[in-house]
Amino acid sequence: MEDLEPKKSYISWPILALMDFVTVIGFDDLTYNFQNQGMGVITSWIIMLFLYVIPYSLMVGQLGSVFNHEGGGLTSWVRGTSGEFLGYFTAWTYWAASIPYVVDTANSIVVGLGWAYYGNAHLQSHMSNGWFAFWTLITFIVFIFVQSRFKRSLEVLSTIGGIAMFGMTVLFVLMTFTALSMGGHIATQPMNIHTIVPKFDLHYLTTIGLLIYAVNGAELIAPFVTKMRHPKREFPKAMIMLAVMTAFLTIFGSFSLGVFFDAYHLPNDLKMNGSYYAFQALGEQYHLGNLLMYIFAWTEVFYLAALLAVLLDAMTRMLISDTGAKYMPKVLRKTNGNGLPVNGYLLTCGLSAFIMLLGIFLPSMNDIFNWLLNLNGIISPGVTCWIFFAFIKIRQDSKKFPSDYVYIKNDKLALSVGWWCLIITAVATIFGIGPQDVTFGGSTWWYELIINFVSLIVLIGLGALLPYVTRRETRSTTGSAFTRLQWTGILAALFLTIVGDLYLGGSNYEHNIVSIVMLSILGIALVIAFGWKEYNLAEK
Repeated sequence: MEDLEPKKSYISWPILALMDFVTVIGFDDLTYNFQNQGMGVITSWIIMLFLYVIPYSLMVGQLGSVFNHEGGGLTSWVRGTSGEFLGYFTAWTYWAASIPYVVDTANSIVVGLGWAYYGNAHLQSHMSNGWFAFWTLITFIVFIFVQSRFKRSLEVLSTIGGIAMFGMTVLFVLMTFTALSMGGHIATQPMNIHTIVPKFDLHYLTTIGLLIYAVNGAELIAPFVTKMRHPKREFPKAMIMLAVMTAFLTIFGSFSLGVFFDAYHLPNDLKMNGSYYAFQALGEQYHLGNLLMYIFAWTEVFYLAALLAVLLDAMTRMLISDTGAKYMPKVLRKTNGNGLPVNGYLLTCGLSAFIMLLGIFLPSMNDIFNWLLNLNGIISPGVTCWIFFAFIKIRQDSKKFPSDYVYIKNDKLALSVGWWCLIITAVATIFGIGPQDVTFGGSTWWYELIINFVSLIVLIGLGALLPYVTRRETRSTTGSAFTRLQWTGILAALFLTIVGDLYLGGSNYEHNIVSIVMLSILGIALVIAFGWKEYNLAEK
């Protein structure tokens, strides 16, 4: 009888560490934070590794073990500890956080194609903001179509691309040190202990969110914890291996960037083009011309294209399928003959277009790229707070939530670590709202601050409104929350308000901020007026 039972397959701890590593860090994460903090980012990476990344990963391991029968997802963790509504709201915020991410990914594809075609930053100086937004939108439309036909193959391709990207990063570090051993020159001078100590000021606080954004993602491997043969013993080994690999990549990768870039005088477009500049400089060092840059550019495009197609499908399906009929309107849960949530895709594309529209009045294409990236540094850490919230909940009543793997057996000590991570992440989220890469107090700084708040209000606030729309649907005999005329009025008021606010934000009008506030209030009032009255109510 034992021979007839299927043998259970287990995942080894080195494989789990590699899977987690691909989701946690990449070469672009190094250039983003290098521009924010210079060589001082090396110290920040070390602090983050020991005081944040390792505890964060181990907490995820316990949460995945506790809720192993529910798939181990973030939504199920919050739902299991705090009820259905917070579970829904977690799913929404997790989805909302993905919107700037997919827009940033689509932007990066356009930038990558520019480098792959021209071999330089030609696109940045010759493409207007409007065309940049247009080609980004075209990229969305193409991949909405592609993902529905080649979803499984693209998941495989994105994994291969992720591993290839990791290989390129390791190659960059190794070739940099080889070049130094052959007499290469270090661009950052002086290079001493003071160079790697960051300046702890207001600017530093605004950049912590992007550091957290760079290292989060460990929750994606949570379901695999229970697939290990001995989780108690093997999972910590996997996380130690993850920490070692991350330390190697972040510390030596940042140092390598300091070899090719003067950390005291960095290019303004390093976040957008830094990875390509780095491989271009490395190729010149080895007399290979642009060969390494072209290899990296096509690797980047290949990986990001597959990733975007998977993201557009996965994030929409997760939201629609995981929240249920109680809080999600049926208009969004509607599927076509192939089972695809078409209206969910439209909502994803609509909000993505809205985010792109917010940045279109910024001074340049580089400013748009930087702003979108920094927006991820606000929203992504904010969503990560749910992980620590769920961990605190299970450790406050550890008998109710038993698990095979336990991070820190002492509940009080475990709670103190959970609160530490939650507070740090919340502080990083709040300070991340402050604009980066622009002059403090200037017109662009104020405009970015306004659109940061607008993005947060729309993305998070819409999630709070959907349960209300769902309740209106259930009260209506037609099953529709609003009549066609009401929908037309609501959408028209929203569109005109957004366009008006953006126009005022991009203008030099003396009282533009006051005008934006007044127009926004008027727009909200019109939306409420159009949607206030309920028609076709079901008889009691």
